[in-house]
Amino acid sequence: MDAPGSRSEPPPREHSGSYVVSRRVYSELAFQLQHERRRQERRTPRERLAARCSCSRKRALGMLKTILPILDWLPKYRIKEWLLSDIISGVSTGLVGTLQGMAYALLAAVPVGYGLYSAFFPILTYFIFGTSRHISVGPFPVVSLMVGSVVLTLAPDENFLIPSSNGTAPNATVIDSAARDAERVLIASALTLLVGIIQLVFGGLQIGFIVRYLADPLIGGFTTAAAFQVLVSQLKIILNVSTKNYNGVLSIIYTLVEIFQNIGNTNVADFIAGLLTIIICMAVKELNDRFKHKIPVPIPIEVIVTIIATAISYGANLEKNYNAGIVKSIPRGFLPPALPPVSLFSKMLTASFSIAVVAYAIAVSVGKVYAIKYDYTIDGNQEFIAFGISNIFSGFFSCFVATTALSRTAVQESTGGKTQVAGILSAGVVMIAIVALGKLLEPLQKSVLAAVVIANLKGMFMQVCDVPHLWRQNKIDAVIWVFTCIMSIILGLDLGLLAGLIFGLLTVVLRVQFPSWNGLGNIPSTDIYKSTKNYKNIEELEGMKIIRFSSPIFYGNVDGFKKCIKSTVGFDAIRVYNKRLKALRKIQKLIKKGQLRATKNGIISDAGSSNNAFEPDEDIEDPEELDIPTKEIEIQVDWNSDIPVKVNVPRVPIHSLVLDCGAVSFLDVVGVRSLRVIVKEFQRIDVNVYFASFQDHVIEKLEKCGFFNDNRKDIFFLTVHDAVLHVQNQVKSREIQDSLLETISLIQDHKDRLDLMEAELMEGDLSVEDEAMRRLAF
Repeated sequence: MDAPGSRSEPPPREHSGSYVVSRRVYSELAFQLQHERRRQERRTPRERLAARCSCSRKRALGMLKTILPILDWLPKYRIKEWLLSDIISGVSTGLVGTLQGMAYALLAAVPVGYGLYSAFFPILTYFIFGTSRHISVGPFPVVSLMVGSVVLTLAPDENFLIPSSNGTAPNATVIDSAARDAERVLIASALTLLVGIIQLVFGGLQIGFIVRYLADPLIGGFTTAAAFQVLVSQLKIILNVSTKNYNGVLSIIYTLVEIFQNIGNTNVADFIAGLLTIIICMAVKELNDRFKHKIPVPIPIEVIVTIIATAISYGANLEKNYNAGIVKSIPRGFLPPALPPVSLFSKMLTASFSIAVVAYAIAVSVGKVYAIKYDYTIDGNQEFIAFGISNIFSGFFSCFVATTALSRTAVQESTGGKTQVAGILSAGVVMIAIVALGKLLEPLQKSVLAAVVIANLKGMFMQVCDVPHLWRQNKIDAVIWVFTCIMSIILGLDLGLLAGLIFGLLTVVLRVQFPSWNGLGNIPSTDIYKSTKNYKNIEELEGMKIIRFSSPIFYGNVDGFKKCIKSTVGFDAIRVYNKRLKALRKIQKLIKKGQLRATKNGIISDAGSSNNAFEPDEDIEDPEELDIPTKEIEIQVDWNSDIPVKVNVPRVPIHSLVLDCGAVSFLDVVGVRSLRVIVKEFQRIDVNVYFASFQDHVIEKLEKCGFFNDNRKDIFFLTVHDAVLHVQNQVKSREIQDSLLETISLIQDHKDRLDLMEAELMEGDLSVEDEAMRRLAF
């Protein structure tokens, strides 16, 4: 009896019912003769191009809606049902976006005010060209940090040192912050423009599939490492300690070391403000998550904390009294558009590729989550075009690269946002901050903004908890996660992403190169074949081996394919053939020398003569001796019985080999050639090879590669069971035929005893070689 409160699992449900199918055994040839295949229309490249370039009103409208998705969804907008929700969502998202834009500007190493531009301009174009209804476009910490890495590399502080004017020391220098910030804004704008061009080209070439190679474990490890990099970069702002700008390999380690070396210079006011901001923001965010079903609108704690911190900083004059680091100046209004310096493109081309792909991957992965939740689709290639146009447009207005932020998108969706109307309204809130509120935020401490960034990293850090679960599900995916995370921390984000991508592709290659395979057996009285290692009560068919190979067959794994066949059948077909050839040569030589003679009972050795055939075999094969065509030796032997020479000829316990190729998705030329060789090798040792469950397009590839020039098509079967039944029918037919021949032979032998005696008298006069060729057969 179960203990109180325990839950007993119900027994597995048994599906009642059975079926009986009666049909003929189908080989591929027989099936195609009975069932005619559809003719596939193969159009010439000119015809395909003409079809693509043909135009109709319907097609033109469809293409226009594809390029401008706003024409598709905006006419369907339900004003009465959606407008109020979008207004509430837009205002909430705009407040959060204003603050995050300023905070993420610190990561991009540009003045805080330019983060507001980056939270405004990209939304305008995505509203027209984007296909996701819910993502909030703007800065994202990982991408902002990657931008900042390029900016700091091309414009380090050391490039802007000028002589000090206070005269305290003769060689004293200070940083020209105005010139430095102006140069960094130009670099960030040029990078944004280049990233947009790359994304637009990728979208135009329809290669949105590239994001498929960024697997979820790879993205998880990369974003977790990026979160750690963001944490370290913001830690020095919270402590208000100065460090060098390190980039490249081990930069994060050098930065941490210098932070702790200078930790004695920590500004207490900035540290306390930052620490309190982190604690309060994380606590309120936890409440928002826990009571999200009861709270109609999430509490905008970042906005509240920012307002309070700005008021305290202004009232207490923290900059003057405690030397706190504040925002100081925010540009009021918009800057006129200007072309960034395109001469910098060559210096940032490599980094721009990784930023373009990462920004796109993050946006699409977030967009797909909400598209699945609300039952609509997003176009990956159009998203590339939308973000490309957004970043090109933003590059002319001194912005840095935009994608989407998870937390901001969550706010837009949770507050009731239905379409990108909420996004355009959030841009309106950011515009108000740019035009009218910028001056009010100048007393805000930078440590508060840095703390807001850190508080928003919780979700990315929590991905570490997925690793144990991932390890239990798939160890290779867990290794990819850990490897990408470690490499991104050690090498930097761009090289770390590349290393993780290469490692992930390498695991795929290795899994294809060393795939799984199974020896199959039959469940009695069924047409079901399962692995003999994994299941009990599986019957291995006598004289037959069945192998399932679960991978394409191509140049990278043909050796593994041959090894799995050798391991399953228990012998090497080439070695068996060579040993048989060697034994036949010895038998033929001994027959010619008279050391062996043939009788009805087989080959026997002459009395008193030495039989060199029984000398030990060192298992060393002479290539010159073995390189003799089979047709020169016409003696056939029953190799599964004892032979009169001591050559270690491996026994071959099977007469048929069935290869289940249902999981073979493609073949290359090397794979086809290997199949031809395998069939030939086994046929030479009297083992027939059959193929089952090949897909039609794979059989077409075999035809194109000339496989059937020297192989019959009737060795291919629709299913494994078809092949097995065919083999069993062949064996039964052979046994009946052999039985009839034996009966006829016995009748003839006992027809007349005089004939039998006469035959025995004549036996000595027979040529030994001719008798051997006649009697050594089965």
